[in-house]
Amino acid sequence: MTATQGSPGSQASPGSQASPASPASPASPGTPGPPGSPSRRNQASSLRRALTVLEHIRDHAGTGRGISLTRLAEELDINKSTVLRLAAPLLEAGLLVRDRETGWFRLGHGTLRLGQAYLSSLDLRTVATEPLRLLQHAVGETCHLVVYEAPDIVYIDKVENETNVRMGSRVGSRVPAYRTAVGKAILAWQGEEAFRVVVAAGMPPVTPHTVTDPQRLRAELDRVRREGYAIDDRENEPEVRCVAAPVFDHTDAAVGAVSVSSLTTRMTPARVREVGPMVVRTGLDISHVLGSSRGRDTGR
Repeated sequence: MTATQGSPGSQASPGSQASPASPASPASPGTPGPPGSPSRRNQASSLRRALTVLEHIRDHAGTGRGISLTRLAEELDINKSTVLRLAAPLLEAGLLVRDRETGWFRLGHGTLRLGQAYLSSLDLRTVATEPLRLLQHAVGETCHLVVYEAPDIVYIDKVENETNVRMGSRVGSRVPAYRTAVGKAILAWQGEEAFRVVVAAGMPPVTPHTVTDPQRLRAELDRVRREGYAIDDRENEPEVRCVAAPVFDHTDAAVGAVSVSSLTTRMTPARVREVGPMVVRTGLDISHVLGSSRGRDTGR
């Protein structure tokens, strides 16, 4: 073994010359460089552009036919050869497929496997925990998360305010949907059959303000669809006003709702108008994580 220059006790052979230090071998073409290196930055840029291609094809999935190479290139403002280069690993991974006859791109079976794996890991209460906490911190009132079990809603989470005022709701309790803001927020997107089920179960008054007329309830659900949030104006508890918005799943079905509740002295009509959009935003944030397109429609 040849001793390296500078090693203790090492000597060069008589008449021999020390060899200069060999330069570091360059990384092989397929080996990523160190973090921050040009090769790493190029790979990250290519990945982002490939994901843009994938997302654009996803947005055209509803047509059933996919999207052509020409249209992809035009709408993404990149040339066709670049689209093909970016799509190649997506095709290999099964995230995209390309029709052999038309050459059009569609989502592949790999996206289904990813989606199923993602959905199997979701739990509404877990997903909503942080958004619900942030909403409570922003408004300073009690916040709820519910799911729909016709004809009722079921409270599955609750974040209390920091005052001495406590709402009577309890996690696990059930309340008829017709007389709560959360129930109306869900019913507005459930369709005619769900409406009939709720009406058939009965709409008895529990306060002087409870809505007991099916036609008035229908009119309120129309308003919810227009404005995005529902109001319980002392309909379930005499001195409590609530504001709620729906939560949508990956099929865009309303599967739950979030709400803010407070005494009417604190939740004035003016405060309702301030809180309403905040509750809607929280509902859409949760919906976005659950895979709803409604979350994407808001620019997320």
